[in-house]
Amino acid sequence: MNENIEDYALIGDLETAALLGRDGSIDWLCLPRFDSPACFAALLGTGENGFWRVSPTGAGACTRRAYRSGTLVLDTVWDTPSGTVRVTDFMPPRAENPCIVRLVEGLSGAVSMRSELKPRFHQGRIVPWVRASERFLVATAGPDSTWLGADGPAELTGGPDPTTADFIVPAGRRVALHLVWSPSHLLDAPAALRIPAARLLQETQDFWRRWVARCRYEGPWREAVTRSLITLKALIYAPTGSVVAAPTTSLPEQLGGERNWDYRHCWLRDSTLALSCLLRSGYREEATAWLDWLLRATAGGLSGLQSVYGLGGERLLPETEAPWLPGYEGSRPVRFGNAAVEQYQLDVYGEVLDTLYRALRAGVTMQPRMWSLVRVLMGHLLVHWRDPDQGLWEVRGPRRHFVHSKVMSWVAADRALRIGRMLGRNGTSGQWRAMKDTVHREVCREGWDGGRGSFVQAYGGTALDASALLIPGLGFLPADDGRVRGTVRAMRALDQDGFLYRYRHTGPGADRVDGMQGSECPFVACSLWYADALAATGDPGEAQQVFERVLGVRNDVGLLSEQWDPAGRRQLGNTPHAFSHISLVETAFAMQRVPNGHGGPDRDAQPSLRTAVSSSIPESP
Repeated sequence: MNENIEDYALIGDLETAALLGRDGSIDWLCLPRFDSPACFAALLGTGENGFWRVSPTGAGACTRRAYRSGTLVLDTVWDTPSGTVRVTDFMPPRAENPCIVRLVEGLSGAVSMRSELKPRFHQGRIVPWVRASERFLVATAGPDSTWLGADGPAELTGGPDPTTADFIVPAGRRVALHLVWSPSHLLDAPAALRIPAARLLQETQDFWRRWVARCRYEGPWREAVTRSLITLKALIYAPTGSVVAAPTTSLPEQLGGERNWDYRHCWLRDSTLALSCLLRSGYREEATAWLDWLLRATAGGLSGLQSVYGLGGERLLPETEAPWLPGYEGSRPVRFGNAAVEQYQLDVYGEVLDTLYRALRAGVTMQPRMWSLVRVLMGHLLVHWRDPDQGLWEVRGPRRHFVHSKVMSWVAADRALRIGRMLGRNGTSGQWRAMKDTVHREVCREGWDGGRGSFVQAYGGTALDASALLIPGLGFLPADDGRVRGTVRAMRALDQDGFLYRYRHTGPGADRVDGMQGSECPFVACSLWYADALAATGDPGEAQQVFERVLGVRNDVGLLSEQWDPAGRRQLGNTPHAFSHISLVETAFAMQRVPNGHGGPDRDAQPSLRTAVSSSIPESP
C-alpha cells in the first residue's frame, strides 16, 4: 500500500498530524498526540494496519493537488471520465477533540465517490468494535474512540470492518465527512461533529493566513520559506510549545535497512534551531512558549541535559519494536520511542545557550530562572567538556571526541559570557573565558588534519563530517580564515550528485562511527549548510545553485523529508523533517545577506545559530 515518501502531504491541528497520499488515503495518524499510538499505520505496513481513503470509485492517484495559499488546507483534484471532483482535507486547530474534515465538492459532471475507513488502534494492530450512535458510526478499542459523521447525501455503512460510504457528487454539490477522536469512556458525540464544515474550513484558513502574515521574510524564495514555516508550525505541540523532529516513526534512511527511528519527540538540537528560525522570521510567541517548555523539561535535573524529551518534557522514552508491522517497503524494525534519550550528547549545551542568547537579543522576556540555567549548564561543562560523547548524529558506536561537540562547548562558553554581559552578571566569567580559550586551542590542534586541509569528524581521525561547515556560522572562526576555506573545499568528498552526506559510510576515508549496518543517503540539511558556507566564503553563485537544487527536490506540495536519494530520485527518512525545513528557511535568509547574491543583503534579520558570523557579534569581556 506504500506510496513513495514524497507522495505524502501533511495536515495537522498543532497537536498531531496526518499524512495523505496522492490516492486520497490517510495512511498515518496518531491520536490524540503526535506521540500517541497510531490508529492509521498503513504507511508502515498494509491496509490491514489502518487507513482512511476518500477518492473517486476505482480511481488511483489524483490529477493534481496543492495547499491553499498560506494555509495547511490541502486540495486534491481528480479528473475522471464522468467529471471533476475536489477533496479538501484539513484539521481545524484543536479546540477540544482532534478532528479531520474531508470536504468533497463536485466541480463538473457527476463523480461516484467512495469513503473507506479502517481504523486500527494501538499501533495498527487492534480491530475496533463499531457501533451506531445517532447518525454517527463509532469505532472503539481500549481508551480510544473515533466518531465518523457525514454532512450531505452520503450513507455510512458500518460492518465489522471497514466503514464505507458510497455517494455521487454532481457539479456544485458538497459532501463533508468528519472524523473526531474522543476518549472511549465519553459516550456523548463530540461537539466538532455538529459544526458545519464550511465554518471549520473558514476558521482554519483564517488561522493559518493570519499566522503567515507575520512572516518577516520578503525575499525571492518567499513561497518556499512560508511553506517551510507553516510545516514547522505544524510540528509544534501547542499545549507545551515543544517541537517534534517529525510526525512519523521508522521511515527508513536506507530501504530494507535497520536505520529506522522514531522522530515523534522533541530534540533540544532541533528545537533550539527551530526557535532561532522562528525568531528571525517574526514569531516571538512560539519562541517564548519553547523557552517556557525548556525550563519545565529540565527542571530538577539541569546539569545533565538529555538530547531528547517527550512533548510535555517526559524523560523516559523507552525504545520498543513492533514486529506486527512489516515496515515501510520491508524496512525493519519498526520502532516506537527512542534510545537516544540515554545518550550523552555534548553539543546540546551549546545549542541551548546559543538559543537563550538569541532570544535575549531579540527582546524575549527571560524568566529569573534562566540565569540559573545558564550557570548550571556551564558548571556541568566546566567539568565534562573533555568527555567523549555520541555527538550530533547520535552514533550507536563508541563515544568519541567529536569536533562538532567540542566546537559547541566553545559556543556554550561564548554565549554564556555574552548573556552575562547583557544581564550584568559576570561573577564566573573568568572560568568560562578560560574554558572558551582552552577549547578553541584544542579543537584547532586536535580537530585539524593538515593532510586533508580540513577539520575532521573526531580527534585522531581523518573522516570528514558535514557539521564542520557550521564552524564559520557559529563564530568559531571567521569565514575568510584559510582553515574554513579548506574545510569547505574538502567537503566535496561528501558529495553525491550535488547533495552532501553527513559522513561517509563506505569508501576512502569512511569510518564505521555510527555502529550500524548498511548505509544512508545524503542528508538534506547538510546540503543547505554547504550552501551557507559557500555563500559566506565568497561563492554566492554556487551557493545559490546548491540551494535551488534542494528546492528542486521538495515534493509537489513543498515538503522535505530527512534525506534525498540521488540515484533513486526519491526522498527517504521521516517526513516532513523539521531540521530540513528549518535549514531551508535559514539558508534563504543567509542568501539575502550575501553581497551580489540573489535578493541582496538582509540588514534587519536577526542572525541565527548557523549564520551569525563572528564579526556580527561583539566580543564578550
